Amino acid sequence: MARGNPRRLSTDPTPATYHHPTHPSGVVPMPMNEQPPWGKKKKPSGPEDFLATLIQKLKDTFAGAGQKPPRDNRSEKDPDGPPNFLGGASKILAVVVVIVLIQAAMSAFYTVKPGEVGVILRFGKFTKATTPGLHFKMPYIDRLIKVDMETIRKEEFGFRTRTTTMGNNLDRRGLDNESLMLTGDQGVIEVAWIVQYKVENAQDFLFKVRDVPQALRDASETVTRRIVGNMDFDFILSNRDILALNARQELQDQMNRLECGIAIVALQLLDISPPDPVRPAFNEVNEADQDMKRLVNEAEEVYNRIIPAARGNARQIVEEARGYSFERVNRAMGETTRFVALVQEYERARDVTRQRLYLETMSEVLPTVEHVYIMDQSQNSLLPLLDLTRQHGKETAIGAE
Repeated sequence: MARGNPRRLSTDPTPATYHHPTHPSGVVPMPMNEQPPWGKKKKPSGPEDFLATLIQKLKDTFAGAGQKPPRDNRSEKDPDGPPNFLGGASKILAVVVVIVLIQAAMSAFYTVKPGEVGVILRFGKFTKATTPGLHFKMPYIDRLIKVDMETIRKEEFGFRTRTTTMGNNLDRRGLDNESLMLTGDQGVIEVAWIVQYKVENAQDFLFKVRDVPQALRDASETVTRRIVGNMDFDFILSNRDILALNARQELQDQMNRLECGIAIVALQLLDISPPDPVRPAFNEVNEADQDMKRLVNEAEEVYNRIIPAARGNARQIVEEARGYSFERVNRAMGETTRFVALVQEYERARDVTRQRLYLETMSEVLPTVEHVYIMDQSQNSLLPLLDLTRQHGKETAIGAE
């Protein structure tokens, strides 16, 4: 076997050998059950191994580009020949193309989570908005921006929430320029409020206004200061809900005019109080006002309890008198009508009518008389009439008792 080329095998029937530069004899027999180092290589088992192999090849290529191969005295060819730059550049280009294709395949598909909207930009221009799910985009051409549409965002005014080990605390230090406001009656008041909002239109939120949170802060301060400046101090303290509702509606209208793409969820006034230097005097005035309102309420309670009762009694008396008047008039008219009817009957049959009137009158009078005396012209004394029926009735009643 020629010793010039270490990879040229011999044709004689002797066992296969290969050149080994460190072996003393220079030729080492190769076992029959083993393959030479330039034989079949093991293929990568997965994507990770494939990427690791590519990276290692790149490292070997760049590391060996500036080094010359070791000179072999036993080689018959000149090792200092011109290097094959075209072959190395083609390998590098192939590796780069493979990496670019892999990245393109991985970036072509994207997933939008529930509650989000995917905004696609093609060469920097808005193309479409995608709903939650799996979607496709053009690699290296389309750009994806995910916008959270469900998260409630907030902006704080006049205070900042500080998270500590004891929980969340409201810090108002150094924020007087946000909280101090002038009321309609030339009073000074401190107002701390919070605005909660969420994204409603992803395209407007991203592209119509450069800084939506800052625009919201500026608009909220403008609206709140204008509403507070048009109200009196006492009205602001006692009508906090009305103030918050008006501020929320006007802020939403202004955000719609600016096309910010957001919806105001809530505007809450957390604290409305006078400044610290005048707070003691304000508390005294407030206590006096509360006492006055309490006394007025007590007086109104007594008034509401007595006056309606007196009015009800007066109305009852008037109605009773009116009813008695109607009763007397109707009774008199009825008696008059009855008397006229009796006169007419009496004119027709005097004896019968007289006897009838006598009997009807006696039937009404006798039941109310306890003692009855009969007067006989032939007798000189009165003859009492013994009413056995009435006496028996009284005895029966006494026995029952």
